[in-house]
Amino acid sequence: MTSADLWFGRSHAERLARAALTPASWLYALGWRAYASLYDSGLKRAAEPHSPVVCVGNLVVGGSGKTPFTLFVSDVIASLGWPVVIGCSGYGSPAEEAARIAPAGMLDAAEWGDEPAMIRMLRPNLPLIVGRRRVLAAELCHASFPDAVLLMDDGFQHLPLVKHLSIVLDDPAPINGRCLPAGPYREPRGDRHKADLLIPDDCGIGRSPVRLESTEGEVAEVGDYAVLCAIGSPQRFLAELEAALPPKSRRVAEQLLPDHDPLREGNLLDAFPPDVPVVVTAKDWVKLRARADVGTRRFLVAKQDVWAEPAEDFQAWIRARLHECSTSSPPG
Repeated sequence: MTSADLWFGRSHAERLARAALTPASWLYALGWRAYASLYDSGLKRAAEPHSPVVCVGNLVVGGSGKTPFTLFVSDVIASLGWPVVIGCSGYGSPAEEAARIAPAGMLDAAEWGDEPAMIRMLRPNLPLIVGRRRVLAAELCHASFPDAVLLMDDGFQHLPLVKHLSIVLDDPAPINGRCLPAGPYREPRGDRHKADLLIPDDCGIGRSPVRLESTEGEVAEVGDYAVLCAIGSPQRFLAELEAALPPKSRRVAEQLLPDHDPLREGNLLDAFPPDVPVVVTAKDWVKLRARADVGTRRFLVAKQDVWAEPAEDFQAWIRARLHECSTSSPPG
């Protein structure tokens, strides 16, 4: 039984397993409340080595679209005249153990993590600080980019660092609102109201249709195709992909692997017909491009733009809040 089956499955066994684990979820929530109360009461004080720090986070395990929305927020902040540095965890990579400023150029996903490598591919000029030690990341940002906005991709649950602005993506009507292990929530769902902006409650979110690009960046059309992905919400991706493609397009094979799978092991591509293109996400492509057998197949990278709605209201909100929490005006 996978975690998705446990959390969202409708069979008798899956419902029974959720019920059996619910007391453990209550204990998890109680433990989180006790931990958070240390900061709420002032017994522990969060560090503030840099300002402003903006966090795009969520409350659940798995994909909620944080990274694409983080890129949108980075574009908005940059359009207002602020330099931006993105901080991300580098989940599953050696870089996650501390915090480091990533070098210029394309990043090896095996060393830096799939999400940092994807961000660098999509926004080549954005400085990146990678690692789970968020306080150290803020210190590095302040030392090397003192005038920048540190924009955190995830980290809403990281209480040791002061976040001056928190944007949280959360489903307003989740199928399962329990905490781990009986549900996907990393903290009690009531904490969502600690965010400065809840999406989609306080602000709408728009998504463009999925488009397919060749690995050289050219928009491509497709007939029969296969799908290979290792993301947090594969079923949503498949549905959006199918909705965007013409009726003649037909998915003839698929391989859905766990989120952040390195995609380095075994003969992944042998499961697909040799004459059809393999559709992958940008997060998958930054790992697959390092494989020795990548040249034997045609890959199409699925891309999708996201934004806040109304865009003008979101931009005005960000501008006002950054001026409130910053000690200086945007450079220039």
